[in-house]
Amino acid sequence: MFLKSLTISSHAEVIREIVFHNGINLIVDETPNIQGTETGNNVGKTTVLMLVDFCLAGDAKQIYTDPEHKKQEYKLVKDFLFDNGVLITLVLKEDLARESSREIRIERNFLPRKRKIQRINGEAKTDDEFEEALTDLLFPGHYGKKPTFRQIISHNIRYKDLSITNTLKTLDRYTSDAEYETLYLFLLGCEFDQGDTKQELLTQIRLEENFKTRLEKNQTKSTFETALAILDGEIEALNRRKSNFNLNENFEADLDKLNQVKYQINLVSSEIGRLNIRRDLITEARQDLEKGASHIDLRQLEQIYRQATDRIAGIQKTFEDLCTFHNRMIAEKARYIAKDLPRLDADTKAKSEHLSRLLEDEAVLSASITRSESFEELEKLISELNEKYRKKGEYENIIQQLSEVDADLQSLNRRLDAIDNALFSEEFEQRIKDQVNKFNRYFASISQTLYDEQYALKVDPTENKKGQRLYKFSVFDTNFANLSSGKKQGEISCFDIAYTLFADEENIPCLHFLLNDKKELMHDNQLLKIAQLVDQKGIQFVASILKDKLPEELNKEEYFVVKLSQGDKLFRIERF
Repeated sequence: MFLKSLTISSHAEVIREIVFHNGINLIVDETPNIQGTETGNNVGKTTVLMLVDFCLAGDAKQIYTDPEHKKQEYKLVKDFLFDNGVLITLVLKEDLARESSREIRIERNFLPRKRKIQRINGEAKTDDEFEEALTDLLFPGHYGKKPTFRQIISHNIRYKDLSITNTLKTLDRYTSDAEYETLYLFLLGCEFDQGDTKQELLTQIRLEENFKTRLEKNQTKSTFETALAILDGEIEALNRRKSNFNLNENFEADLDKLNQVKYQINLVSSEIGRLNIRRDLITEARQDLEKGASHIDLRQLEQIYRQATDRIAGIQKTFEDLCTFHNRMIAEKARYIAKDLPRLDADTKAKSEHLSRLLEDEAVLSASITRSESFEELEKLISELNEKYRKKGEYENIIQQLSEVDADLQSLNRRLDAIDNALFSEEFEQRIKDQVNKFNRYFASISQTLYDEQYALKVDPTENKKGQRLYKFSVFDTNFANLSSGKKQGEISCFDIAYTLFADEENIPCLHFLLNDKKELMHDNQLLKIAQLVDQKGIQFVASILKDKLPEELNKEEYFVVKLSQGDKLFRIERF
C-alpha cells in the first residue's frame, strides 16, 4: 500500500490537501532566505507524519501534546481541532500508477463519544474494530496475533525520538527483548506457530514474578515459614493456658449472691443485736424489781406495829400481811416483765442459726470468687489468641500464595521450555539464518550504494537475566566503524528500504511508504542517493526537512508535497 492523499477538513471546508506521489515526497518550509527571526521550525512538518500515524490507529493526543511533557497540551491546537470538528482523511492505494487498484479510505476526527468519527471505507468502527479492520486489510489473517498491527508498521513511521535514533528498537522504551524477537521473526517471515503463546507465557511469567516480588517485599517464603512455626508454638501455649483457665461462668451471679448474703448477714446481725439488747434490758429490769422485795426483821417491826395498833384503833391488817402483799406485787411485776424472755431467747437462737448458715454461704461464695479468674483476663487472653490466629492466617495465606506462584512459575517455565526447544532447534535456527542472509543481501547492497559501506543484520541466540532463551537482533557495520548521528539516519533508511524490497521478494505483506522526520541530519549525497534509489525501486519516501538544508538537486517543486511557513502553518489556524 502507498500513500495517495491526506486531507485536513473542517465541516465542509478543506483546510489542506496533500497529494503524494512515487519516490521521494518532501515536506518543507518556505522560510524567506533573509536574515531575521523567522525559522522553518514549528510550522507543522512533523505533524503531517503524525496525522498519517493517527489515521493508522495512532494516539490522537500526540497531535496536541508536548512529547517531552505528556501533561502539557498545546491549547491553541487542541481547541482548534475540537471546536472546528477537524476531520483527517487518509487514502491508501495499492498501486499509484493504476487508477483501478484497490484503495482504503480512512477518516478520523478528534471528538469524543457520540461526536467521534472513525470510519474505514465509509463504515464506522469502534476503537477495537478500527485496528482489527486495518489489520485485516493490510495484514490479512493476522489480527489477534503477535506482533500487533502497530508494532509491525513501527519501522515505516519514524518521527519519535526512539525510532529516529534506533534502527531496530522502534517501539517504546518499555518493550521487552521477547517482543522484539517476535516482531523481527515475523518481519523476516519466520513466523512461529507458538509465538503468541510464548509472548503470553512470558507475560504471565513476568506478572507472576512481579507478584512474588511483591509478596516477598519484606520477607522471603522461608522466613514466613519459620515465623509460622514459632507462631504455632505460641498459639499452642495460649490454648493450654486457656484450657486451664479457672473461670467461674457464674462469676457475676455469684458476686451478686455474695453481696446479698453479706447484706443478709448485716441485717440478721443487727436483729440479733437488737434482741440481745432487749433481753438485757428485761433482765436488768427484773433484777431491779427483785431487789425491791422486803427482807426486814418482822419480829422487831411487829412490836412497833403492836404499839401502833394499841394507840390507833381500826387497823385491820397485820404488818406481816402488808409485807407479804408487797413482796407478792414485786414478784408479779418481775414475772410480767420476764414473760418475753423465752420468745426473745427463741428468736435469738433462730437468728443465730440463720446467721451461721449465711456465714457458711459467704465463705463458700468468697472462696469461689477468690479462686476464679475474671472475664477481663479471659478476654485479654482470647484477644491475644485471636491476634496470633490472625497473623497465622496472614502467614499461611502468603505462604500458600507463594507456593501457588512457585507452582505456576514451574508450570509456565516448563511450557516455555517446550516452545523454546522447538524455537531453538537446529532446523528453525537455520531457517532464521537463511532469512537473515536473504535480507542482508539487500541491506548490504543499499548501504554500499549510499555509504560505500556494508551494514548487516545479525541474530544471536542468547539468554536474558532470568535465564530465558531469546533471539536477539542487532545491526552492525561490517567495517566495525562507529556511526555519527547523520550516518545513523542513513543506516535506518537503508534498513527500511532493504526490508521493503526483501518483503516483496518473500511475499510478506508490508507498507510501501516510509515516513521520516529530521532528515536534515543526513548528508546531501545520501539524500540524493536515497531519492534516486526509492524512485528506481518503487518506494515512497516521505521526509520532513528544513528547506535550506536540501541539496540543490532536490530543491525542486516536483519533490515537494507540502510547503509550510510561519505565515502558512499546517492547520492554518490563524485564518480561522
